[in-house]
Amino acid sequence: MNISRAGSGLGPLQDGSRVVILGGGPGGVASAIALKREAQSAGRDVEVIIVEGKQFVGEQHYNQCVGVLSPPVDVLLEKELRIPFPYHLQRGIVTGYVLHAGRRQIILDGTSEPSVSLRRVQFDAYMLDAAHEGGVTLWHARATDIEFHADKVVVYTENFPLEADVVVGAFGLDEGSAAIFSRAVGYRPPPMLSSIVTKYHPGEAGMTKFGSRIHAFLPSSPRIEFGGVTPKGNHLTINIAGDSVDTALMNDFLAFPETRRVLPDFENASRINSNDLRYFKGWFPRGLARHFVGDRFVMVGDAAGLVRAFKGKGVTSAIQTGIRAAQVILRDGISKSAFQSRYYSANTDILSDLPYGQAMRHFTILAPRLGMMDLILQAAEHNLDLYRALFNAVSAHRSYREVLQEGLSWASIRAVGGAWLHRTL
Repeated sequence: MNISRAGSGLGPLQDGSRVVILGGGPGGVASAIALKREAQSAGRDVEVIIVEGKQFVGEQHYNQCVGVLSPPVDVLLEKELRIPFPYHLQRGIVTGYVLHAGRRQIILDGTSEPSVSLRRVQFDAYMLDAAHEGGVTLWHARATDIEFHADKVVVYTENFPLEADVVVGAFGLDEGSAAIFSRAVGYRPPPMLSSIVTKYHPGEAGMTKFGSRIHAFLPSSPRIEFGGVTPKGNHLTINIAGDSVDTALMNDFLAFPETRRVLPDFENASRINSNDLRYFKGWFPRGLARHFVGDRFVMVGDAAGLVRAFKGKGVTSAIQTGIRAAQVILRDGISKSAFQSRYYSANTDILSDLPYGQAMRHFTILAPRLGMMDLILQAAEHNLDLYRALFNAVSAHRSYREVLQEGLSWASIRAVGGAWLHRTL
């Protein structure tokens, strides 16, 4: 490919420019579709290529994600990307949550639109199909190296090299892609939590008994930061996360009495089939990456660490940041300064919430071990501010700044103090 003269600088992309996106998940696809739509609206012909090594069609590869989509992802798809929300892929509607902490539990039901559970591999295939229909080229290969030059980027793949004006890193936490950018531009992946995911089929009666709420756990175990059991149509997805969780910790979590109480007929060994309790390991960010923008490159979603600071909304954040990266590329340019000024400011909502999310994470690690969560859950049964704070923290429907404001209101503090006094009398 010959890079056009108009595209050889670091300003907004013009006719004949090419963008290569590394990764075909929600962030990469959102960026691709937004690039094509915005370029067409501006009367520019911009070629967009997604390089993705996984084959989602036919479910040959999987994404180790719980697969719950919550608002405003439906608005992002339908209004920003003009893609119908894939209701036909849903495996169930999440109507609320049950939070287990200490020796207590509380049912948390909100008034907002419910979340949708689905299989991520099917959602990813749906998104890639939409990109293809929108004129995006899909390149089934893995990137093996990258070079940055004054007038272009060269992306080496397993097939043959691609030249581009700018590269969008949407590769999640893939170690190989991270190593490529580390060598080329000094990129450093975000700090991460590890996760173990498995599933359990309790049968139709068991799924009916379990209901439509996600069960979230804050164990007192020093190595398990949180766990969850999510209804997914004909099975339950079970996950735990922490700095270094492993299969032994998942076994411990499944042995906890509070976990076993919510898993229908789990003590019946004959209920567990050959597809159950296969463990898969994954990771997700808990902070920002370093050097995730520069001349002719920008990272989105997990690769940048631009996700909800503690947990949740990974798909939503990936789509949001993918769209925002595309807008900066076409409106402001592909230089490091353009990304640092425009892309950073476009993601102020995520960046400004990171410190609050980190504070929430440390609190939820310490509180169960100090016995404080029993008091908080007891107080939330009678205090609306605290109840809302817990719901929004678990559901990820509001920012952590708002969650902490609700949870630290004077009414909430008095309610927790009252619960403590009642317990000590």
